[in-house]
Amino acid sequence: MLDKLGMLKRHGKKVWNFFWKDDSPWSWIANVIVAFLVIRFLVYPLLGVVLGTSYPIVAVVSESMEHGLSNGLLCGQQPEEFRQSFDNYWHICGTWYEQRNITQDDFSTFPFRDGFDKGDVIVLWRPSRLKVGDILIFQGGRPQPIIHRIVTITTEDGTPYYQTKGDHNSDSIEGSLGETKISQQRMLGKGILRIPYLGWIKILFVDAARPFGITIER
Repeated sequence: MLDKLGMLKRHGKKVWNFFWKDDSPWSWIANVIVAFLVIRFLVYPLLGVVLGTSYPIVAVVSESMEHGLSNGLLCGQQPEEFRQSFDNYWHICGTWYEQRNITQDDFSTFPFRDGFDKGDVIVLWRPSRLKVGDILIFQGGRPQPIIHRIVTITTEDGTPYYQTKGDHNSDSIEGSLGETKISQQRMLGKGILRIPYLGWIKILFVDAARPFGITIER
């Protein structure tokens, strides 16, 4: 019995040193894998219970909420010169919102008024009420959820429906699984917190897994 305990202690010490003191690439890879498993199967489900949504954390995987140029475009336009700021964003994109009775002053009070970037992480909350300007995460026609801003709320027979638009996009996505009429059944939550850059870990991990035929949806 004592020999077995001693053997377990020696093996435990080797494992501990490998994870926390070894500087080799294999130790770094093992730490990344363990961190991913802990977050995916322990932290993520616990956050889901606390925040009331099956998607408590999502990574931003597109430029559709950015307020800067992407491929030289912003809101479907190609400005010759552009310096990123809220006023300059509104000068390019504001007409679309003004046509829907959203003024620059209104937009300036919205959560995440300056949008957010690809590679950011958004923390979700399952709200009881939503308003124009809130960031809504919902299921579209792809495995990855859509993360856009509410621009219109309508009611039919007492049931609310939501229209959203990506701040960077020229218009809302049309279609039955688009964003012009989002039902509560498609909603995953409301964005309440932005963590910059952290989502790149997931994006790079998914991109690395794709050539091997591995698809990761969350």
